[in-house]
Amino acid sequence: MAPELNKIGLLSKIDSTALAGYCQSYAKWKEAEMWIQEHGSVYPIRGSDGKIKYLQQVPQVGIANQCLKQIRAFCAEFGMTPSARARIELPSGAEDEDDEIVEIMRAQWGV
Repeated sequence: MAPELNKIGLLSKIDSTALAGYCQSYAKWKEAEMWIQEHGSVYPIRGSDGKIKYLQQVPQVGIANQCLKQIRAFCAEFGMTPSARARIELPSGAEDEDDEIVEIMRAQWGV
């Protein structure tokens, strides 16, 4: 992801913290989703008689949901959603067909 963002001019050294946050949120989300795939999203809560009273959501579901919210926020900041790309303004003089960044944006995102 970083090489693509850098190629089109949407990433600089000062963005490293935000990019690291995206990567950490993605890693935690992926880990939680893998756990859910293997173990399921709920577990039974039993009464004193041993019968299932209700099913409780595992903590990994909440972790995955929270991470996904963070991922979406980072994606919007980096122009990685359709609505965020629609708001990207090309630099002045961007109509020049020889501008490499403009060509990349048009090819990848239809901007």
